[in-house]
Amino acid sequence: MNQDLPDVASNETSAIRAPLEWVGMSRIDIPVQLDEPGCPGTIHAVADLQVNLPALTVKGIHMSRLYRMLDELTRVEGLAPGDLRELLQQMVASHKDCYTDGARVALDFSLLARRPALRTPELAGWKSYPVRLEATLDHTWFALKASVQVQYSSTCPCSAALARQLVADGFREHFPDRSGLTSEEVAAWLQQNATLATPHSQRSEATVSVEISDSSKSFGLMALIDQIEAVLATPVQTAVKRADEQAFAWLNGQNLMYVEDAARRIQSALSGRYDNLRTHVRHLESLHSHDAVASASGDFQGVI
Repeated sequence: MNQDLPDVASNETSAIRAPLEWVGMSRIDIPVQLDEPGCPGTIHAVADLQVNLPALTVKGIHMSRLYRMLDELTRVEGLAPGDLRELLQQMVASHKDCYTDGARVALDFSLLARRPALRTPELAGWKSYPVRLEATLDHTWFALKASVQVQYSSTCPCSAALARQLVADGFREHFPDRSGLTSEEVAAWLQQNATLATPHSQRSEATVSVEISDSSKSFGLMALIDQIEAVLATPVQTAVKRADEQAFAWLNGQNLMYVEDAARRIQSALSGRYDNLRTHVRHLESLHSHDAVASASGDFQGVI
């Protein structure tokens, strides 16, 4: 009976003779299984997938074929880079009648990882990390890029210096021309007045993208995230008590950074470990309504 159904995409030709760079579908909800340490369970991903259409007169591609191939991907346990390359090869092969020789797929999802508190034993909470995987096949050339986003806290060095100056001025005003101060007197004044002025801090975002070989056994997403959080030193927290909040305040004080500092830190620390490394950071400023941004790429090894 299906033979009697009309197939316009195959039986009619396009009135406009022109190739199309990409044709396909976007925002397809699928479950995927990744082998990432500390990230249990199936992940809800949103997929985009397309093939090119170089034929001048072919009216349309076979989208149902692509959908079914993507659905097969959801059955793979421990999805690996090689699985994405195999999917793209199948997509191209399924469209030989359209003279297709290129395909691409993108997966957007969030990794959910449990993170411990800074000080309080056995206190922990869940943290979400947005991820994007983009794989492209052009003839026999394959490229896979992974992008991860990490949230952290940034305290402005300039604001911190200005705040310290006001505190120092307040101390001199309170103790004019007085010598022989005891450490207890100084400590008591600081206990009450050290926050006479405070530097501004803000939640910030670092997005880092790298190339991954299709021969890699895994995507290594959590390993990349861990390295970014380690070098920034002030990742946002989950569950906290007062001791953890105090430890976080100390970390911010020891890691004052402009948006430029954050970008340089990440790019320098990860240079040589990944191919085609790119860093983009954004500080969601609390001083003004616009954000501060910085981007970096290339090898920072050996840079002083």
